[in-house]
Amino acid sequence: MAHEYDLVILGAGTGGYVAAIKASQLGLKVAVVEKGKLGGTCLHQGCIPSKALLRSAEVYSTMKNSLEFGVSANDITLHFDKVQQRKQHIIDTLHKGVQHLMKKGKIDIYEGIGRILGPSIFSPTPGTISVEMSNGEENEMLIPKNVLIATGSRPRTLPGLEIDGEYVLSSDEALQLEKLPESILIVGGGVIGIEWASMLVDFGVKVTVLEYADRILPTEDHEISKEAQRSLKKKGVKFITGAKVLPETIEKGEVVTIHAEHKGEKKAFSAEKLLVSVGRQANVEGIGLENTDIQIENGVIKTNEFYQTKESHIYAIGDVIGGLQLAHVASHEGILAVEHMANLAPHELDYNLVAKCVYSSPEIASVGYTEAEAKEKGFNVKTGKFLFKAIGKALVFGETDGFVKLIVDEDTEDLLGVHMIGPHVTDMISEAALAKVLDATHWEVANTIHPHPTLSEAIGEAALAVDGKAIHS
Repeated sequence: MAHEYDLVILGAGTGGYVAAIKASQLGLKVAVVEKGKLGGTCLHQGCIPSKALLRSAEVYSTMKNSLEFGVSANDITLHFDKVQQRKQHIIDTLHKGVQHLMKKGKIDIYEGIGRILGPSIFSPTPGTISVEMSNGEENEMLIPKNVLIATGSRPRTLPGLEIDGEYVLSSDEALQLEKLPESILIVGGGVIGIEWASMLVDFGVKVTVLEYADRILPTEDHEISKEAQRSLKKKGVKFITGAKVLPETIEKGEVVTIHAEHKGEKKAFSAEKLLVSVGRQANVEGIGLENTDIQIENGVIKTNEFYQTKESHIYAIGDVIGGLQLAHVASHEGILAVEHMANLAPHELDYNLVAKCVYSSPEIASVGYTEAEAKEKGFNVKTGKFLFKAIGKALVFGETDGFVKLIVDEDTEDLLGVHMIGPHVTDMISEAALAKVLDATHWEVANTIHPHPTLSEAIGEAALAVDGKAIHS
């Protein structure tokens, strides 16, 4: 049976379902095709479940150190089954919320796999969607005026290092662990690897991170990476940077053992589990792209600034187009794509204005250029930095590691970048992002009165520090 729509969206993750709601608000008739659950990876296998586990790990770690706050807690026990139950309850609650929003928007949901067909009796151009229904019923045919591909991504692995779910895990399998391992090797010291390292060490697991680059979090400002490694090392995480993992050497028995080249030597590393955290791979297979003129470059779909593919009525957003693989980016891309379909002339997204977060302990957040990037682009750079150990609220929280760092153009006084590591900085970064959107100078940030006592005082002090005028240092 054929059904006509203004827009059909392949994938109901954060990017897809937000785009669907926006299209519905604009009066478009919308359908979404999803083979899994509404909310996609972010809700069920990524952002939300990992942050739920991180919060439980934070509480457990705080309770073990409660005497610092004058509270004596005996027989502190981690019930990991309860941790997982809490995680699932959060997911289920949010999932019901998304279902409600889709129903409210009168958005049709097709549970199954959607594939783009080439020119056919339904349409002279590619774009008709054939849905292989999950319930085994006959395929549904959807005939849209526009298509939005939002099929997301999946964990990437290294050739020869296959995920088996027992010894070798991706983040998908790690989220479903029924009990914690005593020890774990994490291959990859990027954002996901560092969040897992932070979480697991707070849960009491022995953690070793093997990172190919010469530092962890290589896309962050160099000083941030250095402080993150120092803080996590103090907690017990062991870091081996400049390590080339050799997948062909893996051995599985009572433990999993793998070798890596490090400083000219071949060294063995063993643990109960091995977590592969080397990025994510776009889901471009099995959706019918071969029936279109859509271009794929370096494993992702190529689009223009408004997310149109080479087939102008077919758009793509989120992880499937590469770039910043972040849920909030996918959502915004989806909104802009829908506005473009509706001829609303949206503004092009400036990715340099997007805030990025790492939910480790301590947390990390940034927006704009790193110091190295700013210098590479030819800016005359000056910086301001302020430590959380001089902030009263940080002392109250008992979390004094970290700092706020501002990168400023010496010629124009414009803010080029803001980088934070410390308590609750993921909740503070939006101030810096707004400053970037408004093209603020550091003195405008400095003259914003930050209430006392708050962690955000560190932003104001760092802005003053650019000109050597910080009050509390």
